[in-house]
Amino acid sequence: MRIILYTGKGGVGKTSIAAATACKIAEGGKRVLIISTDQAHSLGDSFDVKLSNVPAMLAENLFAMEIDSILENEKVWGNIKGYIERLMTLKGDSNIETEELLVFPGFDELLSLIRIKEIYDEGKYDVLIVDCAPTGETMSLLKFPDLFKWWMEKLFPIKRKGAKLVKPVIEATIKIPVPGDETFDEIERLYLKIHELHQLMQDKEKVSIRIVTTPEKIVIKEAKRSFSYLHLFDYNVDGIIINKIFSKESLSGYFEKWDDIQTSSINDILESFSGIPVFKLELMDTELRGYDALKKVGGCLYQNTDPIQVLFKDKIFDVVKEDQGYTFLISMPFVDKKELKLLQKGDEITISIKNEKRSFILPVKLQSKEITGAKYSDGKLNIHFA
Repeated sequence: MRIILYTGKGGVGKTSIAAATACKIAEGGKRVLIISTDQAHSLGDSFDVKLSNVPAMLAENLFAMEIDSILENEKVWGNIKGYIERLMTLKGDSNIETEELLVFPGFDELLSLIRIKEIYDEGKYDVLIVDCAPTGETMSLLKFPDLFKWWMEKLFPIKRKGAKLVKPVIEATIKIPVPGDETFDEIERLYLKIHELHQLMQDKEKVSIRIVTTPEKIVIKEAKRSFSYLHLFDYNVDGIIINKIFSKESLSGYFEKWDDIQTSSINDILESFSGIPVFKLELMDTELRGYDALKKVGGCLYQNTDPIQVLFKDKIFDVVKEDQGYTFLISMPFVDKKELKLLQKGDEITISIKNEKRSFILPVKLQSKEITGAKYSDGKLNIHFA
């Protein structure tokens, strides 16, 4: 299965673009499912139909659904949720507030990711299109495997064997229930799901991300930041879509000043993302809603390009042997080097860009080496080891 994720700043039209892409691919004979992971769903509005947590057939080869985090929560959380609920209700009864608290920050994103993996494993579709939440939430979704590990270590510090030994003492003295075998089994299954999911999302032959933007400076800046963060987490961006471009005919009179602004912005995108396919879509003269309108836009947007293909593939991480050691190269364009921080602890390094941070294990050949210097130039972070 081919998986394509669409993201971008709120209001750029990524839902419409994702839906138009799904229509274009389905029209070509491929079986397509488009899903929305945004908690403020608008996918159904885009198709002008009511969608649910179960795939609905909208046209030949085209299916759509909106992920319901509450229903998915019940299905995935299981024994783990039951254990935490017992902890939270030791002094009182279960109520609606307890249910809401059990959906932890970022857990909606995890549920969406797990659903993507389940759909992939089912193998019913040729292509999965994911209409992601705005950029910030998308980053939460894509970096969740690391975050989930942290949650589990904090919530379940007692290992299975240790829990069995201390269970009678803890429950008798401080009256706190200790996780049983069922809970530990579920944690292990969830860890395995997350591990397999992460491997799938890192497969650049199957998964790619496309950033939707508009020809405005503020929106373009966020698109560039998103591109850098996605590279930091080793995700492949294979396309940029410029949406809501004013036609030349409309840029007269009151809107005349927008001509130069828009031209400058489009040139900035073409230069900044050189090598990556850039697609342009003019602002429509009618509301973009319903299957027929979306199918038409899909044809206008991609024309002779097959959107199912991986349109671009970049080597984000590389290790280069040098006379004095090794250089670990990380492709991260558009980064302000003043916002870059680097830390090494044993065989692990942590890279921070402003408010985004990633820790990961070094390649084997670098694990016994120490960082001797680092430099950011030409959109690449060069970390020297000796």
